[in-house]
Amino acid sequence: MKTEKFLEQVNQRAGLASPEEARRVVEGALETLGERLEKTEREKLAAQLPEPLRKLLLKRHVTERYSLEEFYNRISARADVGYPEAVAGTRAVMAVLKEAVSRGEIDHILAQLPDDYEELFG
Repeated sequence: MKTEKFLEQVNQRAGLASPEEARRVVEGALETLGERLEKTEREKLAAQLPEPLRKLLLKRHVTERYSLEEFYNRISARADVGYPEAVAGTRAVMAVLKEAVSRGEIDHILAQLPDDYEELFG
């Protein structure tokens, strides 16, 4: 899936205020997901995405552990959107991500995250 299509899909699904807001949420969500995953999994996921999205996943080099609430808070801060927009936008990003990469990769991601993160992927 091309980057522009990815952004359009997120904007449509999340009902965000603008394409710019959708872009910021996508950037924040992928960067935050990247720092939450182990290096190997981050790299495997990134390999299935176009270059601009790949770079976001690989931006952080340290794996951190934190709650789903903190995950949303970090996206809210990075995207400069409110918490409700961060939640809706992140869920849209993950729904589009599920369509853009293999099911096996999504399963590997979920295996690394605590159970409460399952809500991200529906």
